[in-house]
Amino acid sequence: MTDGRVASGGYTLFDTAIGTCGIAWNDLGVVGLQLPERDVEDTAMRSALASGSSDHTPPQAPPSRIATAIEAIIAHLDGSPDNLRWIELDTTGVPEFNRRVYEAIRAIDSGSTLTYGEVAALVGAPGAAQAVGQALGRNPFPIIIPCHRVLAAGNKVGGFTAFGSTQTKRQLLAIEQAPGFDAPTLF
Repeated sequence: MTDGRVASGGYTLFDTAIGTCGIAWNDLGVVGLQLPERDVEDTAMRSALASGSSDHTPPQAPPSRIATAIEAIIAHLDGSPDNLRWIELDTTGVPEFNRRVYEAIRAIDSGSTLTYGEVAALVGAPGAAQAVGQALGRNPFPIIIPCHRVLAAGNKVGGFTAFGSTQTKRQLLAIEQAPGFDAPTLF
């Protein structure tokens, strides 16, 4: 949603317990959160592109609302749970089905999980577990929209598109003390 103004923004990188993350924003809110990639340059490039900048644009100092979000994300990844639901997101351009899935996922408390099928039922699309998985694979806001809290049938880990794949997913669940997930092994 825009009111005719051009949303300006930027991106920055920040260190967490799981590695260097990136966050991109505009006037409407966070437009992307990048989990650590293979190296910091990849994280920076993906974050810059999410912000609408060129991949050669240097990181910027975040505005106070983004700095506050960064502090909360760092604390959460250090083991101090925060549902992060208060962080404003710009979901302009996100398909309606994905938006519904993200809203449902955002309601899952830290340390809890649901299955893809349970999320599908919550969004009024029983039997659409695969579509839920595809929406989560395109999630531009991991951690804020905690897609790692969604498991496959039988509470199996399932997939995860971030660098490190299911190891990263397991690590995030362990940080949040989700039942059945051991203490995290930090990268």
